[in-house]
Amino acid sequence: MSTGDPKQALFAEFASVARALGHPHRLEMLEHLAQGERGVEALSERVGLSIANGSQHLQQLRRTGLVASRRDGKFVLYRLADETVLSLLYELRQVAERNVAEVDRIVRGYFADRDSMEPVSREELLERSRTGLVTVLDVRPEDEFAVGHLPGAVNIPLSELEARLAVLDPDHEIVAYCRSAYCVLSFEAVAELRRRGFRVRRLEDGYPEWRAAGLPVEANA
Repeated sequence: MSTGDPKQALFAEFASVARALGHPHRLEMLEHLAQGERGVEALSERVGLSIANGSQHLQQLRRTGLVASRRDGKFVLYRLADETVLSLLYELRQVAERNVAEVDRIVRGYFADRDSMEPVSREELLERSRTGLVTVLDVRPEDEFAVGHLPGAVNIPLSELEARLAVLDPDHEIVAYCRSAYCVLSFEAVAELRRRGFRVRRLEDGYPEWRAAGLPVEANA
């Protein structure tokens, strides 16, 4: 944009970033990329888009500096540009939670119905996991867990939870987590495990926020 007013020129660039965020598919893509690098095929499948459509969304995110890419042989892998993108998503969520009535209605109607208890803070979980007082349960898909997870976490994807209940110690409290504060997977896991008599709570947010806070993480070799 050519203009003699530098403030207006800056606002125009800021607006382009805001427009890139202004689509639910792109927000969901950013949530997935916060777990680790993804190719366009895998990411499009995870979000439920065609490859062509997914690629268009990713190009929009890349042009505005929200994601970066690198080539790995024949494939192009995408990732968040940096941790400030995660901070931006967090602030967007906070504004919507405080000021948009429909967000409050959805949270109360779906999420609170499955878990009305206060979530476990990162600091509390870190302290309790070091003393062996809890089982940390990661309910994300195996490929996301392999890229990075909380120390000592047990990975049971939500789709496998019922078949693998024997892995969990009923005498231990469980803290479940997944991709973000409103990741459906952890809410569903909490509801299912409580129905089966387990003592279970949910982490206040997800793996990306834990990592961004500088807390220890592990990855599969």
